[in-house]
Amino acid sequence: MLKSLMVAKAKEELEQELEEKEEQKSQYLDEKSPPIHTSGLSLAELQKLCEELHAKIDVVDEERYDIEAKVLHNNREIKDLNIKVLDLRGKFKRPNLRRVRVSADAILRSLLGSKHKVSLDLRANLKSVKKEDTEKEKTVEVSDWRKNVEAMSGMEGRKKMFDAAKGPNQ
Repeated sequence: MLKSLMVAKAKEELEQELEEKEEQKSQYLDEKSPPIHTSGLSLAELQKLCEELHAKIDVVDEERYDIEAKVLHNNREIKDLNIKVLDLRGKFKRPNLRRVRVSADAILRSLLGSKHKVSLDLRANLKSVKKEDTEKEKTVEVSDWRKNVEAMSGMEGRKKMFDAAKGPNQ
């Protein structure tokens, strides 16, 4: 329903616009070409009137030709510019960026300039850490799981688990 109302409204506006254009055209023609009164004119006066009308027609034709030439020139220029734009879009692709490895010294040199000699030894400032034998602590006796379940069953098994959680320090 809304669509049909919109179509009807657009149709009315189009008809109104056409009527306005016709009115403007008739007003323009009335202004530019007033009605000619040929009754009661002699042959010489009619010839003079025809010559004046031909001169006006020539002026109008020249203006029309000039305007058409300008329009054609502008249309060609627009087409050429559109073609250039399309060519430029097609030619220039964004290049894939490559990863560049730059050392810290090179970054500092580029930031501070080549006059300043600064060397960064990042590893010199690090603390040394002793590797503990964590593998020894992680090793657990691998045995049959059924034996382990039987050993841990009942109250004594719970006591063993409780004692193991406290640790060997106590």
